[in-house]
Amino acid sequence: MQSKRATITDVARLAGVSKATVSAVLNDTGTVKASTRDRVLSVMENVNYRPAGFSGRAAAQNERSIGLVIKEIDNPYYGEVVTGARAAAQESGYTLLVTSSEGEYEAERKAVELLQRKEVDGLILTPVLDYDADLSHLFELKRRNFPFVLLEELRGVPAGLIDVDNEEASRKAVEFLIAQGHTRIVHFAGPAYSWHSQERVDGVRRACSASHVIFGDDDVVRAGAHMEDGYRAGLEYFGALSPAGRPTAVTCYNDLVALGLCRALGELGIGVPTDVSVVGFDDIQMLEYLPLRLTTVRMPKFEMGQLAAQMLIRHIESRETLPPQKVHLEAELVVRDSTRAVSQPAPRGRIRLAAADGGGTAAAGGRARSVATP
Repeated sequence: MQSKRATITDVARLAGVSKATVSAVLNDTGTVKASTRDRVLSVMENVNYRPAGFSGRAAAQNERSIGLVIKEIDNPYYGEVVTGARAAAQESGYTLLVTSSEGEYEAERKAVELLQRKEVDGLILTPVLDYDADLSHLFELKRRNFPFVLLEELRGVPAGLIDVDNEEASRKAVEFLIAQGHTRIVHFAGPAYSWHSQERVDGVRRACSASHVIFGDDDVVRAGAHMEDGYRAGLEYFGALSPAGRPTAVTCYNDLVALGLCRALGELGIGVPTDVSVVGFDDIQMLEYLPLRLTTVRMPKFEMGQLAAQMLIRHIESRETLPPQKVHLEAELVVRDSTRAVSQPAPRGRIRLAAADGGGTAAAGGRARSVATP
């Protein structure tokens, strides 16, 4: 049985102020001295107090819910994340509400505010993180002690996180290509609104800098997150190159970009993998059923959604404020038919993407490093 939650009366008593002062701090109204505001906010955090709107009508009707804000409604990657989150939510008696920002900051802000008005108990977010994004709505969630968990790290905000070391996974994928004899590698990068895109570019740079392969700014092709992005970028980039000047391998931000690129290469008469090897990222389910089975980095999508929901519900139901946890799950390279060695046939199977420090399998709240085996 859950302990009784702290009320605004409790906060006022512990902070030595009136309930009106607590309300003024919550709503940024009236004139409250900085020292008083800090004291009230500290008490709120210590007793895990949340404004009445967090547990009003929905709690009175015993209807508990959590929200999930994704970035691309048409990306199958998020379908598996949603499935995992829904399974964990349902197991704990919560309804999962899902909305998409489509990579737009303003849409994300409106979605967060709407879900709060709908009185969800907490949020899972894949935040829009381009350099111009105003993230004040997320800082406001933190200030009001609203429970949320991120699926992409927001630097400067101490929040729960479920993610994969994207830079390390990208580095290992490129190291595989280099070991297969590829010396000219380019990367089709993702959208500006995802920090994962930059992390995957950084992984390519790290792998190449530790080898004889030269990788410069001109080897980063700005594509996007969708099949049409990979198709458009592929036609433009490879259509301007002579056979002697084109790369022998391409890594892509995600599988959708890689599939679009493969279509563009086919229309240009460039064979995959006979002329160019292509590597995706995510391992979406449809890859198993396509004529050309794509080599890709497998992301633990269902598990990410499941663990994020479980972490969020722990924070929602705790009477005390829990410290934020960061869990990094393991990725693996799945070698299929879209890559080959320059001088010999490429092996097929799964390549371990554990970080260089080794490590075993960490428990929840640590760094998970176990991977599946064939």
